[in-house]
Amino acid sequence: MPSDQPFNVIVVAQAGRLQYEAALFAASLRQYSPGFNGRLFVAEPQPGPLWPRDPRINDEAVRQLFRRLDVEILPFESRHFGDSYPHGNKIEALAALPGREPFVFFDTDTLITGDLSEVPFDFGRPSASLRREGTWPQIELYGPGYTQIWRSLYEKFGLDFESSLDLREPNEYWRRYLYFNAGFFYYECPHVFGDRFLEYALAIRDDPPRELVCQSLWPWLDQVALPLVIHALGGGRDALEPGWLDGSTSCHYRLLPLLYAREPQSVIDALEDVSAPNWIKKVLKAYEPMKRMIYQGRGQKARALFDRDNLPRREQAIRNTLKRENLWLR
Repeated sequence: MPSDQPFNVIVVAQAGRLQYEAALFAASLRQYSPGFNGRLFVAEPQPGPLWPRDPRINDEAVRQLFRRLDVEILPFESRHFGDSYPHGNKIEALAALPGREPFVFFDTDTLITGDLSEVPFDFGRPSASLRREGTWPQIELYGPGYTQIWRSLYEKFGLDFESSLDLREPNEYWRRYLYFNAGFFYYECPHVFGDRFLEYALAIRDDPPRELVCQSLWPWLDQVALPLVIHALGGGRDALEPGWLDGSTSCHYRLLPLLYAREPQSVIDALEDVSAPNWIKKVLKAYEPMKRMIYQGRGQKARALFDRDNLPRREQAIRNTLKRENLWLR
């Protein structure tokens, strides 16, 4: 059953690509989610010592578009991450949201394709995106395995490791272990979630267990901490009925060339429908990859290179083909 509880939606944007992705996200939410009755926030990092350049949205046309789409700009301070780890924006921005109000966070490179008000969220049981590959950890010869690495993290924070496992998957296979893409996540209170997320991320960054000695935490830190947060707050991989987010209601496309290469025609139709009105087009065309991919036909050229029923198993193979054809625009 859909949740009848009002909730807020948040993305994080700043100067450059993210401001245009956020504009496209907001336009798609307003078009395809007419039942959404919460507030739509675009969180914006503010200048400070952790940013060598002003990170704020710097295209006034984007700000005007946000006003027309009833988007609220939400300033927040970067106290721990900033330019050295921009992924940390999604952690620090949560503190600026209204407390004790359910929220759903999305990465800006997401297209809303259905009504969010119909998604059966249980905000007391958090979850996140299961559209991911086994990107972390990377197991080294003679080094700790998946079980040792993940167990060390759960034990660091006093969490029960065994209950996080998917026992349908074999031992030492990455899907056995709780792992999400941080492209979306949700909970009943952004401050509770954000405080825990920040605590875990900083502790992993600054004092990692010795089992992580061979592991890189850039850019994976948020995705290493996220399953621990979700598990600690009583959520998990089965907390959201499949087929909604990363399904009929949203598409985390990552980059436009990947969207055209691998997503179903319904997503292409939604993208081109949302981006067609002149008042939206004139804003998005200021970003060269959107201009070329959406409005100058490069996206359709990328799409023609792939059979959606027989895509390469690894994303890197798709990227390599696009790069070879000079269609890797970002």
